[in-house]
Amino acid sequence: MLFGSRAKTTLPSREDALPGRSTRPFPVPDTHAVLGTPLEGPWPDGTEVLYVGMGCFWGVERIFWTLPGVVTTAAGYMGGLTPNPTYEETCTGRTGHAETVLVAYDPQQTSPELLLKAFWENHDPTQGNRQGNDIGTAYRSVVFTTTEAQAAAAQATRDAFQRVLTDAGRGDITTTIAPAEQAGEFYYAEDYHQQYLHKNPGGYCNHGPNGLTCPVGVANLPAQTDVAPPD
Repeated sequence: MLFGSRAKTTLPSREDALPGRSTRPFPVPDTHAVLGTPLEGPWPDGTEVLYVGMGCFWGVERIFWTLPGVVTTAAGYMGGLTPNPTYEETCTGRTGHAETVLVAYDPQQTSPELLLKAFWENHDPTQGNRQGNDIGTAYRSVVFTTTEAQAAAAQATRDAFQRVLTDAGRGDITTTIAPAEQAGEFYYAEDYHQQYLHKNPGGYCNHGPNGLTCPVGVANLPAQTDVAPPD
């Protein structure tokens, strides 16, 4: 989290971005402190990865490591320009990254729709470059996808949740949805950020149910008009 005047609410140009470095400036733990699984892989065959950002990554990561079918989670930085950034650099807004959580999951046990349901329901996706008291581009709402199914689910659940928000008198969703290859590399955050709220149970967290439900399931899929009637 970052309070104060250093927060930036506009993304930097490539010329203004911090230079970064060619290698990771700190070690990353091998194992998830809660799930006991590899933080960077290898993971079981068939594991898929979705990247989400919804403000401070401490609370975000805890939401996702509790979900059924999740293999591992990790806090990191994504969507920016600076290679191998540090937390302090990201907080200045001059790397362009969003605080992001890697969610590796078993598609036989869960689905992009269910993961995204947790995403939409546990933050305010209408706030632009902030989340609550956390202000700056690092706290923007993002979904970075790695499969066509994830991309379709992200758009469908976004549209469904926008209808819920509109009915509730809320604003327009500002979440960026983009392919992970377009967003760029996911850089793992420092050791102390990984599973932070497990290590610090009383630590800062501004995430939780926003009081609205994101509808998912067959009833919300687009109607098909080219299906032949039954015999």
